[in-house]
Amino acid sequence: MLTLLEPAGGNPRTATLFEYDLDYAFEKKVEPVSLRFPVTADMQKLAQWPAFVFDLIPQGSGRAYLLGQLQLADGPAADFPLMCAGAFNPIGCVRVAEAVQYYEQHLARHETDTPMHGLSLEDIIGRGEAFHERMLVHSMLAAGSLGVQGAAPKYLLTTDHEGMWHADGALADERAAAHFIVKRARGKTPSDDKVLRNEAAYMRVASAMGLRTAGELRYQEDTLFIPRFDRIVRDGKVLRLHQESAASLAGIVGFEASPSQFELLQALRAVVSDKTTETVEFLKRDILNLAMRNTDNHARNTAVQKIGANVRLTPLFDFAPMYLDPAGIARAARWYHPVSKKELHAWPAILAAMDIADVERNHIQVELYRFGQRLVELERRMLQAGVDDDIVAFLRPHIAMQIEQLSALGEH
Repeated sequence: MLTLLEPAGGNPRTATLFEYDLDYAFEKKVEPVSLRFPVTADMQKLAQWPAFVFDLIPQGSGRAYLLGQLQLADGPAADFPLMCAGAFNPIGCVRVAEAVQYYEQHLARHETDTPMHGLSLEDIIGRGEAFHERMLVHSMLAAGSLGVQGAAPKYLLTTDHEGMWHADGALADERAAAHFIVKRARGKTPSDDKVLRNEAAYMRVASAMGLRTAGELRYQEDTLFIPRFDRIVRDGKVLRLHQESAASLAGIVGFEASPSQFELLQALRAVVSDKTTETVEFLKRDILNLAMRNTDNHARNTAVQKIGANVRLTPLFDFAPMYLDPAGIARAARWYHPVSKKELHAWPAILAAMDIADVERNHIQVELYRFGQRLVELERRMLQAGVDDDIVAFLRPHIAMQIEQLSALGEH
């Protein structure tokens, strides 16, 4: 239960009451709604909204649609009502009860006597009449695009055991075979298409370089199919995994913050099961972001998942040549020194500034040095994966800079 004490203004830096249901709190096996809020029987008075709610607030095209439905002007004051209407089926395993009720009322308004059959792959790719009609009936709600944050049009779709496609949430769990995010370009320019077309190749490169990835992305006729990793289908049941952004773990409220990578890493290390392994994975991802110019590294593009008792970084997602984006996306999360607040660029200096024991620092240093030696393969890996030739040519100096910096770790 979340109670805003000053709901009308929409200012997230106002007092809030947060508590778990008492019956739930005393059950034997319970999961928290956020790893920052372990399950307890106590009511907590918070100085600001809990950061996890910002993982649930619709963004992008889903936000625009819902603003129209609710007849709200955009802005911070819309955030809470948007969550209460849109967070019925977001990524992860948290649902907002009011949003589920809103969704059920929405479906009731669009009931038809015609049974909803699955869509073919051609319907999805071709945006045929059946697809548009289904999205109209479900008004993007059943497609779950409200649960996927970001500017690009995205749909959450599920395949059944016959290979037909359904809006996620419109298909019963026992009929679900696999879950996907279906993504289209952010805009209508050739650069937008180029970014989306290369995202699948970028993920193949990340996998080849040893980063944690999940499934094979598939690009087909200006549509990208991304297997979801917050769901596991097993024995006719769908297991929904806890997923939470680095922004939530770091207690960041709102969407405009530009946090330090040191802050995000510290927040991740506070909850993951294996601090050293996840720190190395986090750093390798940032090295590839810099080498391959994925500039869209905001704090919600990094997340953790919980599988059983194990908490770790999710597989990599939203990894693409975002330097090409016409909007000119700059890196949001940077290595600002914890004391001086000046941005650090060299990996030896970044490692030296980390608040960790020297034994762990030395281990991480060796791992990054070895990763730097593997970066000499990066251009070949990109060409093999199908990254566009002109992107590979543009990245050469950026790759060389990372190799040079990481080589210096072997001298310390």
